[in-house]
Amino acid sequence: MKKNILVIPGDGIGPEVTTWGKAALQQIAKDYGHDFSFDEALMGHIAIEQTGNPLPDETLEKGRKSDAILFGAVGHAMYDNDPSLKIRPEQGLLKIRKELGLYANLRPILLFDELLQASSIKPEILRGTDILFFRELTGDVYFGEKQRSDDRNTASDLMIYHRYEVERIAHKAYKAAQQRSKKVCSVDKANVLESSRLWRETIQEIAKQYPDVKTTHMFIDNAAMQLIKDPKQFDVVLTANLFGDILTDEASQIAGSMGMLASASVGDGTGFFEPIHGSAHDIAGKNLANPLASVLSAALMLEISFGLKEEAQTLVKAVDKVLKEGYRTKDIADKQTASDKVLGTREMGDLVLKYLAK
Repeated sequence: MKKNILVIPGDGIGPEVTTWGKAALQQIAKDYGHDFSFDEALMGHIAIEQTGNPLPDETLEKGRKSDAILFGAVGHAMYDNDPSLKIRPEQGLLKIRKELGLYANLRPILLFDELLQASSIKPEILRGTDILFFRELTGDVYFGEKQRSDDRNTASDLMIYHRYEVERIAHKAYKAAQQRSKKVCSVDKANVLESSRLWRETIQEIAKQYPDVKTTHMFIDNAAMQLIKDPKQFDVVLTANLFGDILTDEASQIAGSMGMLASASVGDGTGFFEPIHGSAHDIAGKNLANPLASVLSAALMLEISFGLKEEAQTLVKAVDKVLKEGYRTKDIADKQTASDKVLGTREMGDLVLKYLAK
């Protein structure tokens, strides 16, 4: 199989982790006889520094021509500390999602048994958890009209959804559920928000087309509580942009660390694959970042964009083997982790490649 892959390292720890996601894809190509070619492009703070634009036209054009994109992270503390800045790294991420039609964000919460102790939740509650989130990605308050009063004392963000936006991600979620445990939980705030009432009535209509899938509805506040109380009750969780952003970060603690969670942003064309963690500038360049989420993002690319399920499972098994043998990066280490098995970014990446080569 011949594929063109665009790597966008981004900011902070992005370049460190994407190095290993790319290396894992190269090893898979070598072992399975595929032809993967790679190109790189700028986005985020580094793009602003070099071009004045968080998403240069060249990057967008390369993205459109690629078969899939492996991404790192965007962001910088200087923007967090100065809300008045008009040009921001995150604008590049939002724009590329919109321009490439990446309306569905898939975030699997796959729990490795070896990391049960890394979570703050009791192991007996976590064991067996396997959730796939479908977060709508191009609507909601992130893209709605934004206003600020002349005296700067009042602000608003329009939470807006169109029926077609809900329909298209719902179909993807239901089709995925048919291949899993045939359960969809739609999360909204229909008791308060009109946009959520549109969301719920649309899901109710779509559900009729999938009679083999059990549909439940849950308010966002209850869902946030249930996710911690009994995560095993969920199979496919379908929700809006803002709610999905919050719930999936909460769910990262089920897996023990954000450094373990991969995601895929897809539409009807090029797929976009990234760890869910941020740019983490406080540890950038210190060989502390966890590269496993980037490796697992590469696995999602192989399965979702390229249909290479065996190759994807090979990557997941390599990560599982590393964890089974007790190796950890600092973010997933606990009191039982031997000091000689706490690895840096480079050492963990090398170890995954070693197991892949075997």
